[in-house]
Amino acid sequence: MPLRKKKPEPAVPVQTAPRQSFSSIPFSLPQSLAPACAALYDALRESVPVIDAAIGKLVRLTLGFSAHCANEAADRALQEFLVSVPLGGCGCGVHAFLSAYLDGLLTYGTAVGEIVVRSGRVCGLYNAPLGNVELRRADDGFSAEVFAGGSLKTPVPYPELLLLSALNPAPDALYGTSLLHGLPFVSSVLLKIFAATGENWERLGNVRFAVTYKPQNDAVDRAYAKERAMQVARAWSEAMQPGAGTKDFVSVGDVSIRVIGADCPVPDSEVPVRQMLEQILAKTGLPPFLLGLSWSSTERMSAQQADLLTSELEAYRAILTPVLRKILRTFLRLSGFSDEVQIEWNDVTLQDEVELARARLYDAQAKQLLGKLDKEVTA
Repeated sequence: MPLRKKKPEPAVPVQTAPRQSFSSIPFSLPQSLAPACAALYDALRESVPVIDAAIGKLVRLTLGFSAHCANEAADRALQEFLVSVPLGGCGCGVHAFLSAYLDGLLTYGTAVGEIVVRSGRVCGLYNAPLGNVELRRADDGFSAEVFAGGSLKTPVPYPELLLLSALNPAPDALYGTSLLHGLPFVSSVLLKIFAATGENWERLGNVRFAVTYKPQNDAVDRAYAKERAMQVARAWSEAMQPGAGTKDFVSVGDVSIRVIGADCPVPDSEVPVRQMLEQILAKTGLPPFLLGLSWSSTERMSAQQADLLTSELEAYRAILTPVLRKILRTFLRLSGFSDEVQIEWNDVTLQDEVELARARLYDAQAKQLLGKLDKEVTA
């Protein structure tokens, strides 16, 4: 009896992926009910490169972790999962997933992800675009429900597989607050300065000339003033054509040539641009030199700046830790292992290694002196 081929199990669709709605209701809910500022924040990152660079720097400085299990077999499987879990055809690895997850969290204030399960195993991770989902308060008035796809009438069937994070949410708010909140006005002023500078250089950098012909008082000169002005205009136009080389311009009569706008200098934009950039950097918490801005000859990070930035990064890690723990524990449970996992974040090294070594030396010397004092007191 020939063996029948086992039919492949259908793939489990991603709950938060966009789907086409075939509803016949003319005024059905739109598919994207995300905060309206999402498009604005995307435009800010595209228009102001320093904002995009700041978010990229924060993501790279925040990430960097290791995870281990006490069981040797579980630890081997976990290490393989960390580097090889698919991300929907655009990469692999938990680090890459968290990078996109944190990027969206900082940009929009809210991030939604999903653990994709097939045949009882974790087969991938998915970063859901915020426009594909809607968060609503549950009937109990406390928890949140996620609606996705179609007309957004029913919550997702497996909410335990979803990953949801909010950055500094307002009281009783489901959506978080973007890191870029408060920057649209400052960025609009900065872009106006850039646009005006570009227009000024287009006008003054590409020199324009004003050629003026003044006819004399005699009757012949006044009678042929128009024809002579047209001849001067044609001769000047031929002399200034691109690729025409160096040509002499010869005229008869009172002809004056001057540069248009030569008496109007380009306004200095250094001070207002720096003021706007200072506001942007204050919002991100990054020192200027990390973004390539050298505003002083002795630019370096002080201990106070390093501590403040480290506290910001630790706050982002505190938001990501539950997400990472849920991913790893779900993988271990579905793989038949205990869900006990230890997550360790890498140390944030923002200062020079020499300074760190000197700090450790001073700390060791202080402990040694305190130990000697204690022995003298007890003796």
